[in-house]
Amino acid sequence: MGSRIHLVRAINVGGAKLPMAELRAIAAALGASDVRTYIASGNLLCEPPGDPDAFDRALEEAIQAQFGFFREVISRSPDEVQAALDAHPFAIVNPKFSYVTFLLREPAATAVEKARTYETGKDCWDVIGREMHIRYVDGAGRPEMKDASIGRALGVPGTARNINTVRKLLELSR
Repeated sequence: MGSRIHLVRAINVGGAKLPMAELRAIAAALGASDVRTYIASGNLLCEPPGDPDAFDRALEEAIQAQFGFFREVISRSPDEVQAALDAHPFAIVNPKFSYVTFLLREPAATAVEKARTYETGKDCWDVIGREMHIRYVDGAGRPEMKDASIGRALGVPGTARNINTVRKLLELSR
């Protein structure tokens, strides 16, 4: 099967605490090998047993059973993450201000068109396949666009990582 990068959405923010040691233990208990994490924001690298999508769903269920909250798990192969990084359509002026949001699935074209009606100021975004690419002019902490509203309009769960994190996950996956 090979190594995968698993991204857990919205943990260690807003009261949803999931220690990385526990995440590693859950993944190992589900049969994953070469289990590692990177920073405390839900970045798991491992070789899952069998079907990656089934492993992601099992990981979601195990997290919910053990911690009492549901969070989506979205995974990609290192090659898919590299392709997403290579496809980033905006100049990366500051890697901390540029993001790739990994979506659970490709959003419908009608949802993307609806999301395009939202004001973005100088911030910009685009959807390419199963990823939403974002560049904030002044950083994610001071966005000009309402990224949460855009995400809701897309109708597909996703989890964002800045370009520095994406690059580091790729480095660790090789």
